[in-house]
Amino acid sequence: MFVITGATGNVGRPLVEALLRDGHKVRALTRSPAIADLPAEAEVANIADLPFTGATALFLNPAVVWGGSDALLARAKADGVRRIVTLSSSSAFYPDNPLAGHHLGLERAVEATGLEWTHLRPGAFASNAQDWADQIRAGDVVRGPYARAHSTPIHERDIADVAAVALTGDDLVGARPLLTGPQSLTHADQARVIGEVLGREVRYEEKAPADVVAGMVERGAPAPIAEALLNLWAEAVDRPEQVSPEVERITGRPGLTFAEWAADHAGDFR
Repeated sequence: MFVITGATGNVGRPLVEALLRDGHKVRALTRSPAIADLPAEAEVANIADLPFTGATALFLNPAVVWGGSDALLARAKADGVRRIVTLSSSSAFYPDNPLAGHHLGLERAVEATGLEWTHLRPGAFASNAQDWADQIRAGDVVRGPYARAHSTPIHERDIADVAAVALTGDDLVGARPLLTGPQSLTHADQARVIGEVLGREVRYEEKAPADVVAGMVERGAPAPIAEALLNLWAEAVDRPEQVSPEVERITGRPGLTFAEWAADHAGDFR
């Protein structure tokens, strides 16, 4: 039995589907089981109950332990979980990065349990582009910071498939794989690709960084996090990001492109 936290999220949902497809038993944890809309084969439960009995491995989404992981990890260990696969972040490779603190803290807490562990460290999610959905539905211009800032956006299904390998096999025990998409793209490139998938031109128009920070803070982001993100984008201008080979090495297939992600999510932008 595999327990998946954040089971209705960008990574959790395709992970549940991948494990079920391979014939595994899955307990999908969510805060709202009644509206989870997960496959009927999954056992859906409320994460508040910490239902780990009978599970051998746990996929841990950091979003479910922002208030602290001690109780969850202690319960998982007491109930017989033997392995934890953590959804971490590539920021954890850079401890001085303000974004790294929560992820590194969770990784260390998982390791302190003495259980087997794997920490997946993806870079930018392709799904971050969903933040542009309202703008693209309303017109042909995306407004945001640093049009020429590069990233290697990764499809959530690639993260899910790597997580499935980590949960079901032993090759990734004790590993911290860096996961990226197969291409380094600028913000402007991503907007253009979405437009191509939609059959129209979508262009990216730069917005003043100070206005972007103010908007993020207004929507609830802590100011230091918003400023750290802007600094990362500023540093990435005209600097293609290195593509990691880990997705292909681990899954045995090439990573999914941003165009494939955009095609999978085209309905979000129409």
